[in-house]
Amino acid sequence: MTLREKTAQLVGLWVGADAGGGEVTPHQQEMAQAPDLDTLLPHGLGQLTRPFGTAPVDPALGALSLLRTQRRIAAANRFGIPALAHEECLAGFTAWGATAYPVPLSWGAAFNPGLVRTMAAAIGRDLRAVGVHQGLAPVLDVVRDARWGRVEETIGEDPYLVGTIATAYVQGLESAGIVATLKHFAGYSASRAGRNLAPVSMGPRERADVILPPFEMAVREGRPRSVMPAYTDTDGLPSAADGDLLDGLLRDTWGFAGTVVADYFGIAFLATLHGVAEDWSDAARLALASGVDVELPTVKTFGQPLLDAVEAGTVPGGLVDRALRRVLVQKAQLGLLDPDWSPVPAALAGTGPGEPDALRGLVDLDRPANRALAAELAEQAVVLLRNDGLLPLRAPARIALIGPNADEPTAVLGCYSFPVHVGTRHPAAPVGIELPTLREALAAEFPGSELCTVRGVTVDGEDTGGIAEAVRAARRADVVVLALGDRAGLFGRGTSGEGCDAATLELPGKQRELLDALLDAGTPVVLTLLAGRPYALGRATTGAAGIVQCFFPGEEGTRALAGVLSGRVAPSGRLPVSVPAHPGVQPSTYLAARPARAGDVSGTDPTPAYGFGHGLGYTEFGWSGLAVEVAETGTDGEFRLAFDLHNTGALAGTEVVQLYLHDPVATVVQPVQRLVGYRRIPLAAGSGRRVGLTLPADLASFTGRDGHRIVEPGALELRISASSTDARLTVPLRLTGPVRPLDHTRRLHPTFTVQELPPTPTPTP
Repeated sequence: MTLREKTAQLVGLWVGADAGGGEVTPHQQEMAQAPDLDTLLPHGLGQLTRPFGTAPVDPALGALSLLRTQRRIAAANRFGIPALAHEECLAGFTAWGATAYPVPLSWGAAFNPGLVRTMAAAIGRDLRAVGVHQGLAPVLDVVRDARWGRVEETIGEDPYLVGTIATAYVQGLESAGIVATLKHFAGYSASRAGRNLAPVSMGPRERADVILPPFEMAVREGRPRSVMPAYTDTDGLPSAADGDLLDGLLRDTWGFAGTVVADYFGIAFLATLHGVAEDWSDAARLALASGVDVELPTVKTFGQPLLDAVEAGTVPGGLVDRALRRVLVQKAQLGLLDPDWSPVPAALAGTGPGEPDALRGLVDLDRPANRALAAELAEQAVVLLRNDGLLPLRAPARIALIGPNADEPTAVLGCYSFPVHVGTRHPAAPVGIELPTLREALAAEFPGSELCTVRGVTVDGEDTGGIAEAVRAARRADVVVLALGDRAGLFGRGTSGEGCDAATLELPGKQRELLDALLDAGTPVVLTLLAGRPYALGRATTGAAGIVQCFFPGEEGTRALAGVLSGRVAPSGRLPVSVPAHPGVQPSTYLAARPARAGDVSGTDPTPAYGFGHGLGYTEFGWSGLAVEVAETGTDGEFRLAFDLHNTGALAGTEVVQLYLHDPVATVVQPVQRLVGYRRIPLAAGSGRRVGLTLPADLASFTGRDGHRIVEPGALELRISASSTDARLTVPLRLTGPVRPLDHTRRLHPTFTVQELPPTPTPTP
């Protein structure tokens, strides 16, 4: 291959995108003019960027267009190599008419890796059916500051939860033959003050013990074939120019063998934002030398600037060959280099050469099976934060549905759903999927109730003129369902989403004033939240009859929420992020050491209103029968114990058993506790399970003084809990023997065994 043919395989091409029409990625307005395809394609092409996710297109017609484009690409270059097509799939395939699943923060709330794996496999099948090869998901960033706009895209504030859920997503996507892409590697979510792309200030120990473990778990257990570096710099070193991270840790230590693809314009940012490169050629040199293989979304630094640098001798040709080899190996794995390769995707197989309009509507990306999956995940992700006994509602005669999200179809969608991410720039195009509003869902759930809907305020506006009408409606009703929260958007066009960072965790706009006015009205208030991040809820934490938290639950989300309110759905979600008691105490996370907690040395109190892992149900559970078989073991051993879990209430429900480890004395400061395991256990009324636990000593490991992971001898405490603030059984443990060094082959999980117990009598509902 010529040098130009080699570099052509290292770039993407974003057909149909330009610098106008609003941004879907940072600094899109700086895009150069679209390349001349007749000049570019004879040399080949590495990737096609978002053929379905750039503008509304019928899926079948999109598949046909992609087919024709691939034929043109393969025919134009002398080796017949097609492009690899990638798409966003953060909460479902970001394409017109595709299922909008709950956002990743809801995946975390469900605490159910198996269901997330099933969802990801379904997303992968839809991507593959229309000719897409790579999905730019999942996000493995651990929330460190909930003011960050992209919290909705994350799975939560705990690295173990993030790692297990994200790994399941990777496994599902890869099982469908789609290249999963881990992002954003690493530290993006820890930016100063929660500002998008802001510098990251953290020590190597925090990075090693909080930020990196989810990526390590996903690489080891998910076998992803792509990784995307973060936009941010950590302690002055941008991820896209960090060879120790991309080559040293990712490849040499963890054994990753796939491709590293740049985040959109991330290589150019080395010059324009970070100032570590003097021009495009220098940026290309830095990124390529550090281990970045592919430039996305379109031709820029890896085009003529890279050619110039190689010809000038500032970039060794061997670096180009290294990246090229990884790209071609991946294309070979996907079958793109096979002699009998065909660009015809499964969705168009057997359709014949008919007119394009005859294909319209042929491909369904929102099938009933998809919607059923979306509904199941949405139901499991609803978190009941507070209930004074009013919930579930018993067919109230008059319901006042009040709030900015009461009758808004897109209130359930995150910023990477197609209707929000792309559809807002095409207002004349239909939404493409059914999005029942909360008003419609409640009307269906409570057909015998009179429903009065009043907006009151907008999500982020300053007008309070509608509050008086809302109060009047509340006083005429038996119960108020108050629908507050966020509007997803991009780069300041929403209250949640990429580039929509918050100064505080106060509810946006005048929603707090509406909430307070309704709490004063005298009618019981059930506060519901359709949001992308947690907010301080003020008086509602003691004054509301109930609080139900949903994190952008997707197209079936309002039905799931209505089902929880009626009791048709037993709430089983748990908080993946803490809900703050005060809006300004940030950053805050349950993963805090003792000095970071409340005390008499500071006038601020970061204690949350509802801690990580919290969630109520409509039944009660009893925890008993603790038996510890092995409470003391060597630093290379394991602990063994068991306990009984009973549903002591009158209704079926699901408990989420959470295991937290407390290390009271260590050679470096440790968080007071951290999650090391969990298990959803559904139980019918009166039923019980004997839960056995085996915990390897490796779970107690941390990064020691010298920067290496170790297990230390000493006392530990295992907290078998219903949440991070609700330990039910506490077990003292002890590790003996020498300090033991660990590497990336350490054991990552406890083992659960669950056996059925004889039923017990249940009380009358």
